[in-house]
Amino acid sequence: MNFSGSYRSEDVSFLLKPLAMQDFVDVPEKEFLIQSGQRHYSEMLSPESLPSERYLAVFREACAANTARMARDCLTLAGLIAQRRSGPVTLVSLARAGTPVGVVLNSLLPKVFGRASTHYSVSIIRDRGIDQVALEHILAQGHAPESIVFIDGWTGKGVISRELSSAIDEFNSRRGTAIDGGLYVLSDLAGSAACAASCDDYLIPSSILNATVSGLISRSILNEAIGPGDFHGCVYYQQFEAHDQSQSFADGLVAAALEIAAADGTPAAQAVDREAAGAVSRAYMLAALEQHGITDVNMIKPGIGEATRVLLRRSPRLLILRDADAPDVAHLALLAQEKAIPVIVDSTLPYHAVSLIRSALDG
Repeated sequence: MNFSGSYRSEDVSFLLKPLAMQDFVDVPEKEFLIQSGQRHYSEMLSPESLPSERYLAVFREACAANTARMARDCLTLAGLIAQRRSGPVTLVSLARAGTPVGVVLNSLLPKVFGRASTHYSVSIIRDRGIDQVALEHILAQGHAPESIVFIDGWTGKGVISRELSSAIDEFNSRRGTAIDGGLYVLSDLAGSAACAASCDDYLIPSSILNATVSGLISRSILNEAIGPGDFHGCVYYQQFEAHDQSQSFADGLVAAALEIAAADGTPAAQAVDREAAGAVSRAYMLAALEQHGITDVNMIKPGIGEATRVLLRRSPRLLILRDADAPDVAHLALLAQEKAIPVIVDSTLPYHAVSLIRSALDG
């Protein structure tokens, strides 16, 4: 059975095992279990809730302001993929943030570049690697290993791009394949992606929402419910169907990208200085560890996308903004207000926003 979440079946195949509703763990308990080393984050889910009306209004404003930018970057990324791959393309997006981007690329490659493409979405988990069963399934469908392109929305610190690279190296050495373990993203803040449309920290509208912009699936799960031959798991939030934005958001991006391509052709890729982005990232992380008295780098989440994830599903300690009045951080300011999270402004910040995770072990 082709599991496509709330997307059309031709847009994506989620190589995930839909699980019955999990025993959800509330956020403070989850943080304590993760930070004390008792459980891995992938073993537990906290319940998702629908965004408030005020927050949805901010999402709509973000779409109005930045859909054209995201569409242009999707078009740029599709062009870069078409240049770097010959023959049919196998898009493998990393669930969840990569999925909306993969859906758009899967439409643009044939429509703009005349390239056949297939799109799968798979799980990758920090410290656990990419879903090997899913990779084996993709190869078993007859896709050439060299046709695979891994897609995500953005990089933060570069953890997932490094996790992907090392997992694919290991897979290639075990299987004798030559899959490219590089990551293709819209925005590469860490300078760790193989290919990116930009290194800018801008508001990618799909980063604002959780399941309701990602096919109604949860973050991926790897716990005792997953057998050795199973895909990693997820929960499908059927109860959110009336509020789902996933397909309409992707369709809007595709329409905007096709309009840009018809009017202006394919945008030329801007030069992306990975080394400079990587140097900025490393310098900021070192300074932030010292400034905020943090010993675990995983407690610092730089960039709009990562900062948003913290405020949506973790226990935030602090939100740091470069400019509290910048439109790209309006949703973060609102979330911080709704959740009573302290906000400080630091005009020297190299990103629009950074979130710090609260220590669950103090006191």
